[in-house]
Amino acid sequence: MPIIAKNKVVMNTMMPKILKNYYAIELANYSNHLKKGDFQHSWYHLERAHVIGQAYPYQHTYAHWKMLKFGFRIKSINEIMGQLPRLLVGGIKSFVGKIPIGNTGGSNIAPLKNLPIEKDILEMFKEAQLKAYK
Repeated sequence: MPIIAKNKVVMNTMMPKILKNYYAIELANYSNHLKKGDFQHSWYHLERAHVIGQAYPYQHTYAHWKMLKFGFRIKSINEIMGQLPRLLVGGIKSFVGKIPIGNTGGSNIAPLKNLPIEKDILEMFKEAQLKAYK
């Protein structure tokens, strides 16, 4: 759904700097846990990066790219096959503002299903003066 910034609808092309920082932190946490072989925590941080970046085409597509690579890493056919269509259309849906709010992006979740957003991520959106609608 569209993102509202300061009561104006904006095209979802550029991620606000504050969100870029949070997104980068989640990706770094993902990588750190992955290097340790802690797949559960690495995936958790990758899902969080997806939620933070899903309204922005580049970040959304990149999160799905990482999820696809993760699927190969853990040898999960379900994750690999689930990520391919998401990788192809996720960024386009972000650009036009048609994303399922809070969706964590994994193949274990229906692609169009809205999910609750974790409280700290909502605070990140608030800090960036964004409000996710419906």
